[in-house]
Amino acid sequence: MTESVLINISLAILFLPLFGFVVTLLLGKKVKSIYLFEVFILTIVLISAIVLAFGKLSYFIDHKIVSEIEWFRLTDTIVIKLGFLIDNLTVLMLFVVALISALVHYFSVAYMKGDERYNRYFAYLGIFTFSMNGIVLTNNILMMYIFWELVGLSSYLLIGFWFEKKSAADAGKKAFLVNRIGDLGMFAGILILFLTYNTFSFDTIFQSISAGKIPFNSEFWLTLTGILLFMGAVGKSAQFPLHVWLPDAMEGPTPVSALIHAATMVAAGVYLTVRIFGLLTADAMMFIAVIGMLSAFIPATIALTQNDIKKVLAYSTVSQLGYMVMALGVGAYKFAFFHLVTHAFFKACLFLGSGSVIHAMHHEQDIRNMGGLRKKLPLTYATFLLSSLAISGIPLTSGFLSKDGILASAFAFGSLTGYWIFAVVGFLVALLTAFYMFRLIIITFHGEPRDHHKYDHAHESPFVMAMPLVVLAGLSIFIWYTPNPISADQGWFLTKWIETPELHAPNSTRFDFMQSEVVAETQQVAEHNSSHGEITYSEKYTEAMHSAHYPAMFLSLFVAIAGILTAFVFYQWKKVNVEKLTASIKPLYNFSLNKWYIDEFYHKTFVAGLLGLSKIIYWFDATIVDGIVNGSATVTRAISTFTGAFDKYVVDGLVNFMAYLSGFIGLIFRRIQTGKVQTYIVLVIFSIIILFFFF
Repeated sequence: MTESVLINISLAILFLPLFGFVVTLLLGKKVKSIYLFEVFILTIVLISAIVLAFGKLSYFIDHKIVSEIEWFRLTDTIVIKLGFLIDNLTVLMLFVVALISALVHYFSVAYMKGDERYNRYFAYLGIFTFSMNGIVLTNNILMMYIFWELVGLSSYLLIGFWFEKKSAADAGKKAFLVNRIGDLGMFAGILILFLTYNTFSFDTIFQSISAGKIPFNSEFWLTLTGILLFMGAVGKSAQFPLHVWLPDAMEGPTPVSALIHAATMVAAGVYLTVRIFGLLTADAMMFIAVIGMLSAFIPATIALTQNDIKKVLAYSTVSQLGYMVMALGVGAYKFAFFHLVTHAFFKACLFLGSGSVIHAMHHEQDIRNMGGLRKKLPLTYATFLLSSLAISGIPLTSGFLSKDGILASAFAFGSLTGYWIFAVVGFLVALLTAFYMFRLIIITFHGEPRDHHKYDHAHESPFVMAMPLVVLAGLSIFIWYTPNPISADQGWFLTKWIETPELHAPNSTRFDFMQSEVVAETQQVAEHNSSHGEITYSEKYTEAMHSAHYPAMFLSLFVAIAGILTAFVFYQWKKVNVEKLTASIKPLYNFSLNKWYIDEFYHKTFVAGLLGLSKIIYWFDATIVDGIVNGSATVTRAISTFTGAFDKYVVDGLVNFMAYLSGFIGLIFRRIQTGKVQTYIVLVIFSIIILFFFF
């Protein structure tokens, strides 16, 4: 298999969903079953992604494939190019996107059946997949930004798909507008990069940074550039404080929730941070770690009290994304991407499982109206349980491997730097995650039914909906990622497939938690320390990582089991009166139930402030601007009236008077000037008599 073949397969993976979107959209009203064409297209894309991954990892595992074309030329030296970058991260991410997208298409065939805009829905799925594939494949930040905005458009169309519902229409607008805030920061970062390097290519930018060229010759500006670019991830990956759009996105169809929350939109932010990792300074990474920590903790506390099955999973998604971002901030590059992959599968399974429950319960989403469904939906229950074990970090699941790696990395980071807060919050969130996931399972599937009418008519989902659940649940088992169920350090997924990132930012100490080594500020410093018998930072880290691994693993297992047991004590065995406990901590309960009042705060401040500003602007426009315009019009009209009257009565009056006077004089002289000699003789004699009389 040659590079050109892999490039052609990549082109097919990119443009086939776009082709499916165009065909399905144009023929949607004419061909009833045109949605099958879109489903077929995604099947081809999935097969192509598998072939691409196999070819890249088999024949070019240590080689990056880059293909570029010139788009347009600004000057002789500044050329804007479009191009592909096919490395191991690319093919792994393409496989994840293609698999989740294809399974969502299959699931949607039954779930969305009967919807009046059935074919349009599948067309929108196609443009969504096309947009995400573009983000994954590009080798430059400009092309990524173009597809970035297309993902925003696609999410708007799908979240607000049932736009006749006000809540769905509002959710689509909220997602679109909140993401624009983050995208403005990302755009500013892109402008700084282009102003500094005259290119958008990742590789060229990294090489320039390695050569010592940084924005405005200041590490502060390089730090700021990294943070601005990361703001795009804050929006897309719903990180604090821009996380508020994601729970509302549940207004879209449930398969869309699985697509957005698992492998496409929210994963794009983490993927962006992975791609720009090489230019992040130590300060930028610390900022990212803090944002990730807050984004892991706050949504986890909110998920504890939510009663909408999809909103519990939505806040869980934000929390898990916070794990990934925090991991990137503390330097656990590979474990962050590893958790992105494992989370994509078990979270997609959970969302599609919730869709199966909602479908069986005739679109009921409140878990307080469910109960006892494990008898009616045994397959859904089994897959939901396995995925919940994975997200809780129970051994023999994929989530245990990736989450344990992140927690061990945070533990080692704390032991080396003294910043233990990341490890403490990480373990606390693991406890909360296990608790709220099994609270969800127990209330939904265990006990007795609470709505007997809907329960009696509930039944297991058809094969086309059940099959994706089985596949995704199967991918939540450890064996697909490493033969060692205890540690991912020895697994081929990390050590062989995920490349170590090239580190370019100056004066930054970086961690590579996959290979137990740290890149010091310069290689010369490390060599100098080794030659003088001093303990290098790398050696300190190696020792810290060995010391952290088993304590972190056992502690994470302990908190996960503690969270699950607590959920059983509260909701299954009912050893604690939940209602009484809730009443005793009512303020805290309401604080969690109302999502920390963050939405209310935004409404009272930013939204109300903008509305107030808009009212001021409206008043200024209506009173001042329109007053000036209307006043000018009044003055102009008065002046024109005056000038019109002056022209009519004065100017025209004088003209007409002179005409009348001339006519009158002419009339008089016409009586005298008759042309008759006798008349003239009489006038002469009369004149002589007059003169004689006076003189």
